[in-house]
Amino acid sequence: MADSISGSVLDAGCGTGDTALFLASRGNRVTGIDLLEEPIRRAKLKAAERELNVTFLVKDAMTLKDWTERFDNVIDSGLFHVFSDEDRKRYAEGLATVLKPGGRLYLMCFSDEEPGTQGPRRVSKKELHAAFAQGWDIESIEPTRVETRPDLKEFTFSEGGPKAWFAVIRRAS
Repeated sequence: MADSISGSVLDAGCGTGDTALFLASRGNRVTGIDLLEEPIRRAKLKAAERELNVTFLVKDAMTLKDWTERFDNVIDSGLFHVFSDEDRKRYAEGLATVLKPGGRLYLMCFSDEEPGTQGPRRVSKKELHAAFAQGWDIESIEPTRVETRPDLKEFTFSEGGPKAWFAVIRRAS
């Protein structure tokens, strides 16, 4: 999938920046945002160590609608599923603001097919379709697995990692 990503990239909920750094190493102009200061501090250190030019900002993804920056692509690897229904709506509106027309959102979230209740809130395909019904074209929603940290022993997920959805969603022109 990384081969299809070119141009400017926003990594929403970037954490310590691994995805943002990977995409920057492939020649993309990347900005990573996270609500928490510590992950952003660590991401900046990684960027400096690897001599990669990535912009990392402490920023609330709920405020994207107020931002003037525009991107060709947005990566969301585990942020969407943490929001309430109302916040998902605000987040999708913000994404529509920062993503250029024709740009793509690459979104991975926990699936409602993952049994149990541990970990993040589960998301159904129907919820993804509803969140991106207006002004978006859903190109694909495919089942996948999430790689989790091995030190999270208190969580029990499906063999092979928690079930998730990987969606490619294009901003309508």
